[in-house]
Amino acid sequence: MRWLRRRPDKRYGLRLLGDLRQVIEAAREQTARAVNSTLVIMYWQIGKRIREEVLQNERAEYGKEVVQDLAIHLTAEFGNGFSRYSLSRMMSFAEKFGDEQIVAALSQQLSWSHFVELIPLEDPLKRDFYAEVCRLERWSVRTLRHKIGHLLYEPTAVSKKPDELIARDIAALRDEDRMTPDLVFRDPYFLDFLGLTGLHIEKDVEDAILRELESFILEMGTDFAFVARQKRITVDNEDYYLDLLFYHRRLRCLVAIDLKLGKFQAADKGQMELYLRWLQQHDTHPGEEPPLGLILCADKSQEHVELLRLNESGIRVAQYLTELPPRELLEKKLHDSILIARERLARDEDH
Repeated sequence: MRWLRRRPDKRYGLRLLGDLRQVIEAAREQTARAVNSTLVIMYWQIGKRIREEVLQNERAEYGKEVVQDLAIHLTAEFGNGFSRYSLSRMMSFAEKFGDEQIVAALSQQLSWSHFVELIPLEDPLKRDFYAEVCRLERWSVRTLRHKIGHLLYEPTAVSKKPDELIARDIAALRDEDRMTPDLVFRDPYFLDFLGLTGLHIEKDVEDAILRELESFILEMGTDFAFVARQKRITVDNEDYYLDLLFYHRRLRCLVAIDLKLGKFQAADKGQMELYLRWLQQHDTHPGEEPPLGLILCADKSQEHVELLRLNESGIRVAQYLTELPPRELLEKKLHDSILIARERLARDEDH
C-alpha cells in the first residue's frame, strides 16, 4: 500500500518559517556583536602597543617614523584599514579609553564608528557620559553625533557638579545601569523646533509641545513617556491643572511639568510641591519612586532657585529657549553657568 503523504498545514508552515527567521536573525545579531567587539578590542590593543613603543622614546620624530613605517607594512599585508591616520586614531583610542575592561563592556553595544565620534572629546567626564548613555539607550551613530553636536551634556544638571560627583554618577550608570535625575534633567531646554517666536502665552507653548510631542520627548530624553495634558488635581474641592505629566522609565517615577510665561517666582515652588504630594498620594504605584517636578520658565532667578533649595524638594527649574542661539554664544553661556554653579557649591561646602 502506498502511504499517503499528508500535506503540511499552511498555518503551521508559516509559524515554522517565522520561528526559523527569528533563530537566524538572533544568530546573525549575536555574530555581528561578537565580530564588532573583537574588532574594537583589536584596535584598542594595537593603539596601546604602538603608544607604549612611542612613549619609550621621547623624540617626536621617532614616533612619526614608527607609525609611518608600520602603516606601510600593515597596509600592504592587511589593507587600507591600517593607514597612518587609522593607526594614529587607534593610539588616541587607547589613550582616551585607558581601561580595557570598560572598552570590552562598551563594545558589546557600541561599534567602532561610535568610538570614532567619542575619541575627539577632550573632557574625559563628557566622553564617559556620552559613551554610557549611548550604550544604555542604544543610540545609532547618527543619534550620538546629533547629541554631541547639540551639546546634550553641557545643559545637564550633572555637568554643573564637582568632577568627583560627576564621576560617581557616571560610575553608577556604568556599573548598575542606574540613571540619576541629574543625568536626565537639563537646563536650558531648547524648544526651537516648536516654531514659536516673539511674544506668546503659556497655552501657546503647551499647544506647540503637544503638536510636536515626538520632538519634545526627543529633547527631554528617550525614556520619557507622555501620560497626560492638563491633569486635573482636586484638593479640598478646588481644582488645579498640571500642564503636562510624563513618566520616566529608568527613574521609575512620574515627572510633573509646569510651563511658566515669565520668570520663576517663589510661589511656583509651593504650587509644584502641591502637585507632587498629590501625585505621590493618588497616582504613584507600588515600587515607583516619588514624583519629580520640572518648572519650565522663559527666564529664571538663580538666587531664588538656590535660596528655596528646590532640589531637596524634588523640583527642577529650567529655562526654555524657543530660538537656538549661535553655537559660540551658547557654549559661553553654558560654560559661565557651570563655573557659577561650581563656585557656589564650593562656597556652600566652605560654610
